Amino acid sequence: MSRPSDLVQGTLDLLILKVVAREPMHGWAISQRIRQMSGDVLQVGQGALYPALHKLEQNGWLTAEWATSENNRRAKYYTLTAAGREALERETAGWERLSSAISLVVRAV
Repeated sequence: MSRPSDLVQGTLDLLILKVVAREPMHGWAISQRIRQMSGDVLQVGQGALYPALHKLEQNGWLTAEWATSENNRRAKYYTLTAAGREALERETAGWERLSSAISLVVRAV
């Protein structure tokens, strides 16, 4: 049986794009925001987060620059690009279609 914290394959990109669309953030803050916004249900570990951030940066959906964090440490801050905003719209539409279809099956009698 799956645990509540397991992410559906492919949703991590959507979650990251959604969080970074609000404001530029560093990796640890992104994972904390996802956890907070999900009511502590979704917990994204570093082993999944940083490869996803790197992939999104390679896709041109995020840009990154080094800056000083709120803890006075160097951190890589990620910002959504114009292409990232378009991807976020596509990913959101795809998720809504998929989740609606799954709900139809789950709720069927």
